[in-house]
Amino acid sequence: MPYGPLLTALGRKIRDAREARRLSLQDLAERAGWSRRFLVDAEAGRANPSLGKLSDLAEALGLPLAQLCDLPRAGRPARYALVGLRGAGKSTLGQALAQELEVPFSELDSWIERRAGMPVGEIFELEGSVGYRRHEAGALEDWLSHHGTGVLAVPGGIVQSPTYERLLRSCRTIWLQASPEDHLERVRAQGDTRPMQGSADALSRLKTILREREAAYRRCDFTLLTSGRTVPDCVHQLLTELGRDQSMG
Repeated sequence: MPYGPLLTALGRKIRDAREARRLSLQDLAERAGWSRRFLVDAEAGRANPSLGKLSDLAEALGLPLAQLCDLPRAGRPARYALVGLRGAGKSTLGQALAQELEVPFSELDSWIERRAGMPVGEIFELEGSVGYRRHEAGALEDWLSHHGTGVLAVPGGIVQSPTYERLLRSCRTIWLQASPEDHLERVRAQGDTRPMQGSADALSRLKTILREREAAYRRCDFTLLTSGRTVPDCVHQLLTELGRDQSMG
C-alpha cells in the first residue's frame, strides 16, 4: 500500500497544529520527546511515526490522538474552501458539497465568533477591522488544526487580508462567481444588506467591490459560475472538476 499521500497529509496536519500554537520545531520536538530532525521529516511527509510517537506528539499539541490521525483518503485533497461575495452560494453549495464528499462543513464566521466570544457585528463595533482580521486569522488556524478534511465557507473580504495567503496554501480554493444582479438579489432575499449600507446605488457599489477583488478571487484553484444554475448542477460540476484535478495530480 502506498503511504506517501497519507504521510504527506499527516505532515501537513502536524505542521498546521504546531503553527496554530505558535510553537517552533525545537519547542514541539522537546515537548514530544522527538528529535528536531525527525519532526522536520514528519512534517515533510518523509517519516512514518509509530503509534507511540504519534501519541506523544498529540499530547504535546493538546490534541486527542484520534483527531491528529483523522486524515483524508489517499489521493484526495484534504480541504476545500469556498470563496466569493455574500450571495454567491457558499453556504448552500458548501453544505451540499460536504454531504457528497462525506466530510464536515463549516463557516469561518462561526469560528471567528466562537474565538472572539461575540457576533461578527460586535467585533467590528468594538475592535474595528484590525481586530476582526486578527480573529479571522486565528479562527482559520483553529479550523485547520481541527480538520484534516472538510469544506469551509469563508467571508468574501478575506481576499483583502494576509490570511488569504494562508488559505491558498492550506486548501483547494473555489471561487463561486455570480453576476452582480444575482449577488444583490440573493443578499436581499437573505435580509442582509450590510455590504451596501449607506450606498445610494447598491448595484453600482457591488460591481465596484467585485471589480476590486476579481484579481484576488481569480487566484483560486477553480472558478464556478453559479448564476442561472441549480444547486445539484453546480455540485455535479464541482465534483467533476475536483475529480479531474485529482487524476492529474
